[in-house]
Amino acid sequence: MNFKRKITETNAGFQMGPMLDIIFILLIHFMAATIFAQWENKLEIKVPTASSENHSYRQRGEVIINVDEKGVVSINSQELSMERLERILQEVQAAFQDQPVIIRADEKTQHKDVIKVLDLCAKVDIRNVSFATIRPEEK
Repeated sequence: MNFKRKITETNAGFQMGPMLDIIFILLIHFMAATIFAQWENKLEIKVPTASSENHSYRQRGEVIINVDEKGVVSINSQELSMERLERILQEVQAAFQDQPVIIRADEKTQHKDVIKVLDLCAKVDIRNVSFATIRPEEK
């Protein structure tokens, strides 16, 4: 006696539902990444040019400190007082020992404003500090 029913196997084919889910998740991920990258760098700051060949690559978890031409210090588009910046840098140093810090100062920023930020980095024992520059345009 054969109790098996005849089961017809149909080929399901390519499923579009899961593929669309993956595409939308990727789209949301890249949209969020773009927004966070814009918050990190103040777009109004025009960094000075330098012709050196040392190109540093972005590192995970680096702190970018923006200093505009008026001397206003900001991280992630939030203006900070020097006391608040010092607390943030202390927290960063306590959590991560060799945390990179990049200072993006406008080319018209006064030297004393940049030195204040450098002094705070030295005060909290952050030694991995660099300055953001761009290459001069070829004519």
